[in-house]
Amino acid sequence: MLTASLNKQLIRYIINGLVATAIHFLVLIFNLKVLEWNSAGVANFIAAVFGISASFIGSRYYVFNGSLEPLVKQLYRFVLLYAAIAILHGLLMYIWVDLYLQDYIIGFLIATAMQIACSYIGNKVLVFKV
Repeated sequence: MLTASLNKQLIRYIINGLVATAIHFLVLIFNLKVLEWNSAGVANFIAAVFGISASFIGSRYYVFNGSLEPLVKQLYRFVLLYAAIAILHGLLMYIWVDLYLQDYIIGFLIATAMQIACSYIGNKVLVFKV
């Protein structure tokens, strides 16, 4: 059974993730529709920077706000964690789709579920240490 504190933290983690995803998506749409960028890949990369930045800020001040770790250390570990998760996500997609020739949508969902779990645990234990 989840403690009230952990349950509150998980709810905040979900809210933070939804807000960061919305920021990512809105910046992507802005880049493509308002700025009329021709490359969805570049537009998405820039949008991802905004979404990930929002995720860090929300994690630091909203989800894991009891952390006493210095900001620079948290930022450094956050970037390393997200780089590792991105590599793992890509590796899982490669194995699932390219090697085993399975449906990419199901692979994406599996990889994303892994990403969410790794992100929460990694942020809690490695980055913010709460």
